[in-house]
Amino acid sequence: MRKDKSVNNLDQGSKQNRISDGTSIVGDVKSQGDFRLDGSLEGKLESTGKVVIGKNGLLKGTLICKDADIEGKVEGILKVEELLNLRASAVVNGDVSAGRLAVEPGADFNASCEMGNGVKNLSNNVRKETGKSA
Repeated sequence: MRKDKSVNNLDQGSKQNRISDGTSIVGDVKSQGDFRLDGSLEGKLESTGKVVIGKNGLLKGTLICKDADIEGKVEGILKVEELLNLRASAVVNGDVSAGRLAVEPGADFNASCEMGNGVKNLSNNVRKETGKSA
């Protein structure tokens, strides 16, 4: 029996996991790689990679990941470390925390949103400038 050593040397973080259309899961899912949701998940989805929620995908609960690309529907809490990309077909309801946010025209975004460390405190700068005279 031949062993293929290249199979054993695969990077565990490069694998993609998938919940297909027509599949429903109630519970928590943790993944070390990228993840694609085309079915429905009620619970918590946690990934160290990128999460894609397809057009037919539905997540009710919490999403925690590095990057996210949303085409379907999300109801709940989203915590995205870097880029949250909402496609035109996306529907998001809940609370969002993201490093960066990109929203295509047509996306339905009904959420409170907190941006990452790149947000400057503008109120202090405005006070300094309003005190100056021309």
